[in-house]
Amino acid sequence: MSLNARVVHKRRETITALPLYFSGHLQKKRSKDKEFKAYYVELRGNSLFLYEDETQETYLEKLELSQLKSMQLESSYKKKEAAVFRLSLPKEELHLKMKDADTGEEWRGYILTMANKEIPNKLDLLPGQKVKLEDALKQETKRVFPLSRPVLPPRPAFMQSESLTDSPASSTSTKPPCFYDVTRKEAEQMLEENPENGGIILRPSTVPNNYALTLRQPTKSGHVTKNYRVTSTQSGFVIELDTAVTVSSLDEVIQYFLEKTDYRVHPYTPSQAYDTRIEALPTPPHTSKAIPRAQVAPMLHSQSRDKLDILADKFPSGEYIYPDDHRPPKPNLKLAGQ
Repeated sequence: MSLNARVVHKRRETITALPLYFSGHLQKKRSKDKEFKAYYVELRGNSLFLYEDETQETYLEKLELSQLKSMQLESSYKKKEAAVFRLSLPKEELHLKMKDADTGEEWRGYILTMANKEIPNKLDLLPGQKVKLEDALKQETKRVFPLSRPVLPPRPAFMQSESLTDSPASSTSTKPPCFYDVTRKEAEQMLEENPENGGIILRPSTVPNNYALTLRQPTKSGHVTKNYRVTSTQSGFVIELDTAVTVSSLDEVIQYFLEKTDYRVHPYTPSQAYDTRIEALPTPPHTSKAIPRAQVAPMLHSQSRDKLDILADKFPSGEYIYPDDHRPPKPNLKLAGQ
Protein backbone atom coordinates (compact mmCIF):
# COMPACT_ATOMS: atom_id res chain seq x y z
CA MET A 1 0.00 0.00 0.00
CA SER A 2 1.41 3.36 -1.05
CA LEU A 3 1.84 6.28 1.35
CA ASN A 4 -1.10 8.16 -0.19
CA ALA A 5 -3.30 5.06 0.03
CA ARG A 6 -2.41 4.64 3.72
CA VAL A 7 -3.29 8.28 4.38
CA VAL A 8 -6.65 7.89 2.64
CA HIS A 9 -7.34 4.66 4.54
CA LYS A 10 -6.54 6.34 7.85
CA ARG A 11 -8.74 9.33 7.05
CA ARG A 12 -11.67 7.09 6.13
CA GLU A 13 -11.19 5.12 9.34
CA THR A 14 -11.27 8.36 11.34
CA ILE A 15 -14.32 9.73 9.56
CA THR A 16 -16.43 6.58 9.74
CA ALA A 17 -15.12 5.37 13.12
CA LEU A 18 -15.82 1.80 11.96
CA PRO A 19 -13.62 -1.23 11.16
CA LEU A 20 -13.10 -2.21 7.51
CA TYR A 21 -14.23 -5.74 6.58
CA PHE A 22 -14.40 -5.77 2.79
CA SER A 23 -13.99 -3.41 -0.16
CA GLY A 24 -13.98 -3.28 -3.94
CA HIS A 25 -15.46 -1.78 -7.08
CA LEU A 26 -19.12 -2.21 -7.93
CA GLN A 27 -21.98 -0.34 -9.59
CA LYS A 28 -25.22 0.96 -8.11
CA LYS A 29 -28.56 1.96 -9.61
CA ARG A 30 -31.72 3.15 -7.92
CA SER A 31 -35.15 2.38 -9.32
CA LYS A 32 -35.42 5.91 -10.73
CA ASP A 33 -32.02 5.73 -12.46
CA LYS A 34 -31.66 4.54 -16.03
CA GLU A 35 -28.04 3.41 -15.84
CA PHE A 36 -25.62 2.04 -13.28
CA LYS A 37 -22.96 4.27 -11.77
CA ALA A 38 -19.55 3.00 -10.69
CA TYR A 39 -18.31 3.42 -7.11
CA TYR A 40 -15.53 2.24 -4.87
CA VAL A 41 -17.31 0.67 -1.89
CA GLU A 42 -16.14 -0.17 1.62
CA LEU A 43 -18.01 -2.37 4.07
CA ARG A 44 -17.35 -0.87 7.51
CA GLY A 45 -19.30 -2.18 10.45
CA ASN A 46 -22.78 -2.90 9.14
CA SER A 47 -22.75 -0.06 6.58
CA LEU A 48 -21.72 0.34 2.97
CA PHE A 49 -19.75 3.54 2.25
CA LEU A 50 -19.73 4.63 -1.38
CA TYR A 51 -16.81 6.68 -2.74
CA GLU A 52 -16.24 8.20 -6.14
CA ASP A 53 -12.91 6.35 -6.40
CA GLU A 54 -10.14 4.90 -4.25
CA THR A 55 -8.50 8.30 -3.63
CA GLN A 56 -11.53 10.10 -2.17
CA GLU A 57 -11.37 10.53 1.60
CA THR A 58 -15.02 11.36 2.33
CA TYR A 59 -17.86 9.11 1.26
CA LEU A 60 -20.66 10.20 -1.08
CA GLU A 61 -23.33 7.91 0.29
CA LYS A 62 -23.94 5.50 3.14
CA LEU A 63 -26.23 2.46 3.12
CA GLU A 64 -27.30 1.02 6.48
CA LEU A 65 -27.41 -2.78 6.22
CA SER A 66 -29.30 -3.04 9.51
CA GLN A 67 -32.36 -1.89 7.56
CA LEU A 68 -31.91 -4.46 4.79
CA LYS A 69 -35.03 -6.56 4.20
CA SER A 70 -33.75 -8.86 1.46
CA MET A 71 -31.00 -9.34 -1.14
CA GLN A 72 -32.05 -11.24 -4.23
CA LEU A 73 -30.09 -12.29 -7.31
CA GLU A 74 -31.74 -10.85 -10.42
CA SER A 75 -30.71 -13.77 -12.65
CA SER A 76 -28.79 -17.03 -12.26
CA TYR A 77 -25.01 -16.86 -11.94
CA LYS A 78 -23.03 -17.02 -15.16
CA LYS A 79 -19.31 -17.48 -14.78
CA LYS A 80 -18.06 -14.61 -16.93
CA GLU A 81 -21.02 -12.27 -16.72
CA ALA A 82 -21.83 -9.54 -14.19
CA ALA A 83 -23.93 -10.45 -11.19
CA VAL A 84 -26.82 -8.11 -10.32
CA PHE A 85 -28.57 -8.10 -6.92
CA ARG A 86 -31.73 -6.32 -5.84
CA LEU A 87 -31.60 -4.92 -2.33
CA SER A 88 -34.87 -4.08 -0.58
CA LEU A 89 -34.73 -1.30 2.00
CA PRO A 90 -37.60 0.23 4.02
CA LYS A 91 -38.05 3.21 1.69
CA GLU A 92 -36.56 2.09 -1.61
CA GLU A 93 -35.09 -0.65 -3.74
CA LEU A 94 -31.71 -0.47 -5.44
CA HIS A 95 -29.51 -2.70 -7.58
CA LEU A 96 -25.86 -3.58 -7.11
CA LYS A 97 -23.80 -4.96 -10.00
CA MET A 98 -20.52 -6.88 -9.51
CA LYS A 99 -18.10 -7.71 -12.31
CA ASP A 100 -18.58 -11.51 -12.13
CA ALA A 101 -20.30 -14.31 -10.22
CA ASP A 102 -17.41 -15.00 -7.81
CA THR A 103 -17.16 -11.36 -6.77
CA GLY A 104 -20.94 -11.17 -6.47
CA GLU A 105 -21.06 -14.24 -4.20
CA GLU A 106 -18.37 -12.80 -1.89
CA TRP A 107 -20.20 -9.47 -1.66
CA ARG A 108 -23.46 -11.27 -0.96
CA GLY A 109 -21.81 -13.23 1.86
CA TYR A 110 -20.45 -10.10 3.59
CA ILE A 111 -23.61 -8.02 3.13
CA LEU A 112 -25.99 -10.69 4.48
CA THR A 113 -23.61 -11.64 7.30
CA MET A 114 -23.32 -8.08 8.58
CA ALA A 115 -27.03 -7.40 8.13
CA ASN A 116 -28.19 -10.55 9.97
CA LYS A 117 -25.15 -11.14 12.22
CA GLU A 118 -24.82 -14.68 10.94
CA ILE A 119 -23.27 -16.38 7.92
CA PRO A 120 -25.81 -17.58 5.31
CA ASN A 121 -26.29 -21.34 5.11
CA LYS A 122 -25.81 -21.56 1.37
CA LEU A 123 -22.65 -19.70 0.45
CA ASP A 124 -20.20 -20.75 -2.26
CA LEU A 125 -16.85 -19.41 -1.05
CA LEU A 126 -13.29 -20.73 -0.91
CA PRO A 127 -11.99 -21.93 2.48
CA GLY A 128 -9.77 -18.87 2.90
CA GLN A 129 -12.65 -16.55 2.07
CA LYS A 130 -14.86 -18.26 4.65
CA VAL A 131 -12.19 -17.87 7.35
CA LYS A 132 -11.94 -14.11 6.65
CA LEU A 133 -15.72 -13.80 6.74
CA GLU A 134 -15.89 -15.65 10.08
CA ASP A 135 -13.21 -13.36 11.54
CA ALA A 136 -15.12 -10.30 10.35
CA LEU A 137 -18.32 -11.61 11.96
CA LYS A 138 -16.53 -12.19 15.29
CA GLN A 139 -15.11 -8.68 15.20
CA GLU A 140 -18.49 -7.14 14.37
CA THR A 141 -20.24 -9.16 17.08
CA LYS A 142 -17.79 -7.86 19.68
CA ARG A 143 -18.33 -4.31 18.43
CA VAL A 144 -22.12 -4.46 18.47
CA PHE A 145 -22.50 -6.67 21.56
CA PRO A 146 -19.58 -5.77 23.83
CA LEU A 147 -18.97 -7.94 26.87
CA SER A 148 -20.21 -6.42 30.10
CA ARG A 149 -17.42 -5.26 32.38
CA PRO A 150 -17.23 -6.49 35.98
CA VAL A 151 -18.32 -4.09 38.68
CA LEU A 152 -15.35 -2.07 39.89
CA PRO A 153 -14.69 -1.54 43.61
CA PRO A 154 -15.42 1.91 45.08
CA ARG A 155 -12.82 4.55 44.33
CA PRO A 156 -10.73 5.91 47.23
CA ALA A 157 -11.97 9.15 48.74
CA PHE A 158 -9.00 11.16 47.51
CA MET A 159 -9.84 10.18 43.92
CA GLN A 160 -13.57 10.96 44.03
CA SER A 161 -13.16 14.42 42.47
CA GLU A 162 -11.03 13.17 39.59
CA SER A 163 -12.44 11.94 36.30
CA LEU A 164 -11.09 8.90 34.51
CA THR A 165 -12.60 10.02 31.23
CA ASP A 166 -10.93 13.43 30.94
CA SER A 167 -9.38 13.76 27.49
CA PRO A 168 -8.71 16.50 24.96
CA ALA A 169 -11.84 15.51 23.04
CA SER A 170 -14.11 15.58 26.09
CA SER A 171 -12.75 18.94 27.23
CA THR A 172 -13.51 20.52 23.88
CA SER A 173 -16.94 18.96 23.32
CA THR A 174 -18.91 21.68 25.05
CA LYS A 175 -21.92 22.19 22.84
CA PRO A 176 -22.67 25.72 21.57
CA PRO A 177 -26.15 27.26 22.05
CA CYS A 178 -27.16 26.40 18.47
CA PHE A 179 -26.83 22.64 19.12
CA TYR A 180 -30.14 20.77 18.93
CA ASP A 181 -30.78 17.04 19.24
CA VAL A 182 -32.71 16.82 15.97
CA THR A 183 -32.49 14.92 12.70
CA ARG A 184 -31.44 16.41 9.37
CA LYS A 185 -35.06 16.75 8.26
CA GLU A 186 -36.06 18.43 11.52
CA ALA A 187 -33.13 20.86 11.36
CA GLU A 188 -33.97 21.85 7.78
CA GLN A 189 -37.59 22.35 8.77
CA MET A 190 -36.62 24.55 11.75
CA LEU A 191 -34.46 26.79 9.55
CA GLU A 192 -37.05 27.00 6.79
CA GLU A 193 -40.00 27.82 9.06
CA ASN A 194 -38.11 30.29 11.29
CA PRO A 195 -35.58 32.14 9.11
CA GLU A 196 -35.54 35.08 11.53
CA ASN A 197 -34.06 32.83 14.24
CA GLY A 198 -30.85 32.10 12.32
CA GLY A 199 -29.36 29.88 9.65
CA ILE A 200 -26.96 27.49 11.44
CA ILE A 201 -27.88 24.40 13.47
CA LEU A 202 -25.38 21.95 14.92
CA ARG A 203 -26.87 18.50 15.49
CA PRO A 204 -25.86 14.87 16.15
CA SER A 205 -24.59 12.82 13.24
CA THR A 206 -25.87 9.38 12.35
CA VAL A 207 -22.30 8.21 13.10
CA PRO A 208 -21.90 7.86 16.90
CA ASN A 209 -19.90 10.57 18.72
CA ASN A 210 -19.85 12.81 15.65
CA TYR A 211 -21.80 15.85 14.54
CA ALA A 212 -23.41 17.44 11.51
CA LEU A 213 -24.10 21.07 10.67
CA THR A 214 -27.14 22.27 8.73
CA LEU A 215 -26.69 25.64 7.02
CA ARG A 216 -29.38 27.70 5.30
CA GLN A 217 -28.19 30.85 3.53
CA PRO A 218 -29.69 33.30 1.02
CA THR A 219 -28.50 33.39 -2.58
CA LYS A 220 -29.55 35.34 -5.66
CA SER A 221 -31.83 32.49 -6.70
CA GLY A 222 -33.28 31.95 -3.23
CA HIS A 223 -32.36 30.19 -0.01
CA VAL A 224 -30.10 27.13 -0.18
CA THR A 225 -29.82 24.49 2.56
CA LYS A 226 -26.70 22.34 2.91
CA ASN A 227 -25.47 19.75 5.42
CA TYR A 228 -21.86 19.20 6.50
CA ARG A 229 -20.16 16.44 8.46
CA VAL A 230 -18.12 17.29 11.56
CA THR A 231 -15.95 14.42 12.80
CA SER A 232 -14.73 14.19 16.40
CA THR A 233 -11.09 13.16 16.87
CA GLN A 234 -8.64 13.04 19.79
CA SER A 235 -7.09 16.34 18.67
CA GLY A 236 -10.31 18.22 17.95
CA PHE A 237 -12.96 18.30 15.22
CA VAL A 238 -12.64 17.86 11.45
CA ILE A 239 -15.00 19.74 9.11
CA GLU A 240 -15.32 17.37 6.15
CA LEU A 241 -14.90 19.63 3.12
CA ASP A 242 -13.02 19.07 -0.14
CA THR A 243 -10.03 20.27 1.86
CA ALA A 244 -10.64 19.14 5.43
CA VAL A 245 -10.43 21.77 8.17
CA THR A 246 -9.42 20.86 11.73
CA VAL A 247 -10.41 23.01 14.71
CA SER A 248 -10.11 22.48 18.45
CA SER A 249 -13.71 23.00 19.60
CA LEU A 250 -17.33 23.03 18.43
CA ASP A 251 -17.45 26.79 19.01
CA GLU A 252 -14.64 27.13 16.47
CA VAL A 253 -16.68 25.03 14.03
CA ILE A 254 -19.48 27.60 14.25
CA GLN A 255 -16.99 30.47 13.98
CA TYR A 256 -15.50 28.95 10.83
CA PHE A 257 -18.87 28.88 9.09
CA LEU A 258 -19.64 32.42 10.21
CA GLU A 259 -16.41 33.66 8.66
CA LYS A 260 -16.87 31.71 5.43
CA THR A 261 -20.39 33.14 4.98
CA ASP A 262 -19.17 36.70 5.73
CA TYR A 263 -21.42 36.74 8.81
CA ARG A 264 -24.52 36.86 6.61
CA VAL A 265 -26.04 34.08 8.66
CA HIS A 266 -26.02 33.60 12.40
CA PRO A 267 -26.51 30.59 14.71
CA TYR A 268 -30.09 29.50 15.25
CA THR A 269 -31.54 30.98 18.44
CA PRO A 270 -35.25 30.54 19.16
CA SER A 271 -37.13 33.79 19.56
CA GLN A 272 -38.46 34.56 23.02
CA ALA A 273 -41.84 36.04 23.86
CA TYR A 274 -41.96 39.65 25.06
CA ASP A 275 -44.88 41.58 26.55
CA THR A 276 -46.29 44.42 24.44
CA ARG A 277 -48.71 46.04 26.93
CA ILE A 278 -48.27 47.71 30.28
CA GLU A 279 -51.24 47.25 32.57
CA ALA A 280 -51.81 49.43 35.62
CA LEU A 281 -52.36 47.32 38.68
CA PRO A 282 -55.16 48.36 41.14
CA THR A 283 -54.04 50.35 44.16
CA PRO A 284 -54.06 48.17 47.24
CA PRO A 285 -56.59 49.27 49.97
CA HIS A 286 -55.13 51.74 52.47
CA THR A 287 -55.14 50.47 56.02
CA SER A 288 -54.23 53.16 58.57
CA LYS A 289 -52.52 51.92 61.63
CA ALA A 290 -52.42 53.84 64.91
CA ILE A 291 -48.95 55.13 65.59
CA PRO A 292 -48.01 54.16 69.10
CA ARG A 293 -47.14 57.06 71.34
CA ALA A 294 -43.97 57.09 73.26
CA GLN A 295 -44.41 56.74 76.97
CA VAL A 296 -42.38 59.42 78.74
CA ALA A 297 -41.97 59.51 82.46
CA PRO A 298 -43.48 62.71 83.99
CA MET A 299 -41.04 65.40 84.99
CA LEU A 300 -40.84 65.76 88.76
CA HIS A 301 -40.60 69.25 90.25
CA SER A 302 -39.88 69.99 93.86
CA GLN A 303 -41.99 73.11 93.72
CA SER A 304 -44.72 74.30 91.51
CA ARG A 305 -44.30 77.22 89.15
CA ASP A 306 -46.59 79.41 91.28
CA LYS A 307 -44.45 78.89 94.40
CA LEU A 308 -41.28 79.77 92.48
CA ASP A 309 -42.90 82.99 91.27
CA ILE A 310 -43.71 84.00 94.89
CA LEU A 311 -40.15 83.36 95.98
CA ALA A 312 -38.82 85.43 93.10
CA ASP A 313 -40.68 88.45 94.42
CA LYS A 314 -39.03 88.13 97.84
CA PHE A 315 -35.45 88.21 96.58
CA PRO A 316 -33.80 91.02 94.72
CA SER A 317 -32.77 90.58 91.12
CA GLY A 318 -29.43 88.80 90.59
CA GLU A 319 -29.67 86.44 93.53
CA TYR A 320 -30.07 82.73 92.99
CA ILE A 321 -33.05 80.82 94.02
CA TYR A 322 -32.55 77.17 94.89
CA PRO A 323 -35.18 74.57 95.09
CA ASP A 324 -35.43 72.89 98.44
CA ASP A 325 -33.88 69.63 97.26
CA HIS A 326 -30.95 71.36 95.48
CA ARG A 327 -29.99 74.02 98.06
CA PRO A 328 -26.24 73.78 98.87
CA PRO A 329 -25.43 72.86 102.46
CA LYS A 330 -24.51 75.65 104.85
CA PRO A 331 -20.80 75.80 105.56
CA ASN A 332 -19.82 74.84 109.14
CA LEU A 333 -17.59 77.78 110.02
CA LYS A 334 -15.88 78.09 113.39
CA LEU A 335 -13.82 81.01 114.67
CA ALA A 336 -10.29 80.36 115.61
CA GLY A 337 -9.88 79.75 119.26
CA GLN A 338 -13.44 78.44 119.72
